[in-house]
Amino acid sequence: MAHAQEDLIALARLVLAGGPVLPRRRLLERHAAPALVLAAGAGAWRAEGLDATQIARLQGGDTEGALARTRHWLEEPGHHLIGWHDADYPAQLRAMPSPPLALFVDGDPTLLWRPAVAIVGSRSPTSGGRDNAHYFARAFASAGIVVVSGMARGIDAAAHEAALAAGSGTTVAVVGTGPDIAYPPAHDRLRDRLAMQGAVVSEHPPGTPAVRSHFPARNRILAGLALGTLVVEAAEQSGALITARQAGEAGREVFAVPGSIHNPRARGCHRLIRDGAALVEDPREVVDGLAHLAADLADALRARLGEAGSGAIAGPGETPQRLDPDYQRLWEALGHDPTGMDQLVSRTRLTAAELSSMLLVMELDGLVTAEHGRYQRKTGFFTSTASLTQAEGQ
Repeated sequence: MAHAQEDLIALARLVLAGGPVLPRRRLLERHAAPALVLAAGAGAWRAEGLDATQIARLQGGDTEGALARTRHWLEEPGHHLIGWHDADYPAQLRAMPSPPLALFVDGDPTLLWRPAVAIVGSRSPTSGGRDNAHYFARAFASAGIVVVSGMARGIDAAAHEAALAAGSGTTVAVVGTGPDIAYPPAHDRLRDRLAMQGAVVSEHPPGTPAVRSHFPARNRILAGLALGTLVVEAAEQSGALITARQAGEAGREVFAVPGSIHNPRARGCHRLIRDGAALVEDPREVVDGLAHLAADLADALRARLGEAGSGAIAGPGETPQRLDPDYQRLWEALGHDPTGMDQLVSRTRLTAAELSSMLLVMELDGLVTAEHGRYQRKTGFFTSTASLTQAEGQ
């Protein structure tokens, strides 16, 4: 535990050093652990490309106050710092251009590994745009797909609110401030609910105020955590288009909801569609478009769990007979009716942590569906028509 704490504080120092990220990532790759990076000394730091300012900060110059604040924040329950060297660093984000050195997470960090869709759009949407954001987000969340957005006014807030209404563990906010700062300030209660029922994520340390340049940069994280990005309503100069562009450049799917030709807030969506984004009118169309990317996420999760190449999981439509013994026991404990985690623990005698990882792999493989913290067998991929139909009717 002491060793882990030493690495955590060393990682915080690396974050607070600021400046170009690539040299600090190389140091973590070379030395494997943050404490070893600090122990390597100024010569090694300089050899990897750290400049004089970064070196001075790593040696304690003008960062002690920020480090004390960060340490205090990390001591609070539910607060996490995940670094580039960490096996829990999200695989989807690792594949993006310019990934952050580390993520501060207030809430559930396992949500960063779940299949997700980013929903973005105008800060001043029409009533119809707000309704569309709510409709898509509620359907995704009810089907077990995490809704990622930026906690901004308008479409972002509508998407988060709809996902929260569907249940806990359904939404992640990526912010351009510290994870403890609500921006806009009017969203302080929303930030607290997101942290309690989902997660708030930032590459900036606690206490970092709103800085204009941070918001375009945070969009790459928003796009990177999601399998695809859905733009609901956006003007031609909207920041949502930055997120969509970054998603497309990283090989993720981009979807856009069309609007009236007389609505200036629909012109960004129409431009995306002209440029190759998929026109969508229904959540099922988004889900169908993400199936191939979700398979890659399942492979990454198996590798994280040490199961790569083991043949432990059956694919969609296959029988569970080739599951390894623990998965077979879990499959037999599941029924066609929703089953809670406590019951699964009792039936399988596996821990909740073990079951959570196994259930996510099985969900990604199309064997299990999750709704409101309860699990059941299913056929097909990601979601059933029934679950989406139910969500649409609510």
